Amino acid sequence: MSDVLQQLAEVLEARKQAEPDSSYVAKLYAKGLDAILKKIGEEATETVMAAKDGVADKIVYETADLWFHTLILLAHQGLSPDLVLQELERRFGLSGLEEKARRG
Repeated sequence: MSDVLQQLAEVLEARKQAEPDSSYVAKLYAKGLDAILKKIGEEATETVMAAKDGVADKIVYETADLWFHTLILLAHQGLSPDLVLQELERRFGLSGLEEKARRG
């Protein structure tokens, strides 16, 4: 896992124990799964809109927000970003069609 991803995962894990008024992430955890999922939906929509605008800086910014909130979801569910990276690694070298057929 990249250093930044590892550091972020550690911070997000620590925020699970923090008081809700101490940070944005702690407050989001306190609101629960539905609030986290809502934020992911919002960020996904903003990422799509940025891509439609075609402005590279906006695409990067919104993608970072989407990834960040997805990492919050993983931490909330007790999952490590490493698991996602392992899954991506597993898929590496497979055609998308082949990988999808294996799921069925």
